[in-house]
Amino acid sequence: MRDTKKLIVMALFAALTCVTTMMIKIPTPTLGYIHPGDGMVLLSGILLGPVAGAIAAGVGSMLADLFGGYLSYAAGTLVIKTLTAAVAGLLYHKLRGKSQVRVVLGGAIGECVMVGGYYVYEIGLSMLAGSGLAAAATASAAGIVFNIVQAASGVLIALILLPALRHVPMFRQTQTAA
Repeated sequence: MRDTKKLIVMALFAALTCVTTMMIKIPTPTLGYIHPGDGMVLLSGILLGPVAGAIAAGVGSMLADLFGGYLSYAAGTLVIKTLTAAVAGLLYHKLRGKSQVRVVLGGAIGECVMVGGYYVYEIGLSMLAGSGLAAAATASAAGIVFNIVQAASGVLIALILLPALRHVPMFRQTQTAA
């Protein structure tokens, strides 16, 4: 893609990631929420590549936190979702085989980055608020199950939407199975 076109598509994916993160929020007992935005995070990395997709996914996810009132998570989300999309996109493009298998493998490993990243980040937030390490780790562990549900839904959403996006001319070359 030419530079201007690539920048526009990155901005579009950042906006789509932000909107899909904010449009459906299923509250969790840990004061967070489960959302479909991880599907767009994965698709950003897959369709735009690991670098451009990571930037779009990280910025879009961070904006959802800023607009949604989760200011203390914005910096962590930027890093975590950037890494999630980068890992998923890199693996998708490096692995060989059927597209669906590459989405599942790349998506699952990328989403492990998300689950682990938020666990570590939430421990840090709790410790900044005055908790000891053991208490922070125990309290943060409660969010792992909800993040796994979100991760699984993100992979499923990417699997469902990717075949439709194959029909968009600028994304055709990213879909070719080796």
